[in-house]
Order: sequence, then C-alpha cells, then structure tokens
Amino acid sequence: MPELTSTIPVLLIWAIVGYLLGSIPSGVVVAKAMGLGNLREIGSGNIGATNVLRTGSKPAAALTLLFDAGKGALAVLLARAVSGEDAAQVAALLAFLGHCFPVWLGFRGGKGVATYFGIMLALVPIAGLIACGIWLATAAISRYSSLAALFVAGWTPVVMAFTTDGKAFILAAILGLLIYARHLGNIKRIKAGTEHKIGQSKS
Repeated sequence: MPELTSTIPVLLIWAIVGYLLGSIPSGVVVAKAMGLGNLREIGSGNIGATNVLRTGSKPAAALTLLFDAGKGALAVLLARAVSGEDAAQVAALLAFLGHCFPVWLGFRGGKGVATYFGIMLALVPIAGLIACGIWLATAAISRYSSLAALFVAGWTPVVMAFTTDGKAFILAAILGLLIYARHLGNIKRIKAGTEHKIGQSKS
C-alpha cells in the first residue's frame, strides 16, 4: 500500500471521479456510433471488446479496447498528478468497479479486463507490459480471451512482488480476485469445453 498522504474527503472525490470515468460504457457507445446495433443483444451481451468483435467489426473492437483501457489509465494519471499515489490507487479501484457496475446500465457492466490493463500500465508500467505479454501469449496459444484474462489476473500480483516496490500489490490482488469473480461463468464453460474462442461467432 502507498503511504496515505491525502485526506479522506480528497480520496472520496477521487473515488467518485474514478467510478464515473470507469462507468462510461465504451462498447455500447462505439457499437451504436458505428451502426452495429445494441451490444446488449449481440453475442454474450457483454459490453467489452471481445463481444464487440462478435459484431464482425475489428475497428469497433479495437476502439472499445482502447477506450476501456484509456479510462482506467486516465483515472490513475489524473489522481496521481493532482493528489498523489494513494489517490491514484483509489481512483483505479473505483474505475474498475465503475466498468463492472456502471450506473448508466443498471450496474450491469463488463468484466473489466481492458480497464485493468489501462490501470496497470499507468500505475506500474513494467508490470502492465508484462501483463500484456502474458495475455497475448496465453490468447495466442489457447485462443481463449477469458483464459488469458485469468492468467493475467493470477500472475500480475506475483510479477509485482518481484519487479516493483510492492506498493500496488494489494490493489493488483484485489483486482485479480474481482476478475476471477467476473469470470466464474467462463471458468465453468472452459471446464465443460463450451467456452467460445477468439473470433468465433456466438449465436
């Protein structure tokens, strides 16, 4: 944990800012703007880039990935620049929760993986880059986006323990547990052999 240098009111403000940034439903906005329809009625109904890809539009999926990661990174960078490292971690956590439970969509959001990457890249760049590498390698071998996300969630805290000062370890562990919780359905489908692979359409 970083040293607590901000007051409680300041941390609460950054919690709100982080949540509001994270709750912007990038996938829904991109899909509608590009004429792809209601993302809630496509594929899995999830608002993340993997489901946007099921529309057949790679540019839309790439934009969604960029925006979802960007809002996590922006929350961290703004809070750090104005108030410090403790505020950055509070904003990061709430940005992740905002994506998963956005007020604009009845608290039914995405699984937070892209936002997680944005947070990690902004918070601890070396750990974020390693996490990206883990995801890419696992996804390339398995073709399962969900399995790659689970590997990242499990290994990133370990990476942080050996490559950083450990101040973001607890946050990484919390976010990792949340990613596992958001992927319980995927874990069951992976075990059953029914999980859909990257690029595979879902009826």
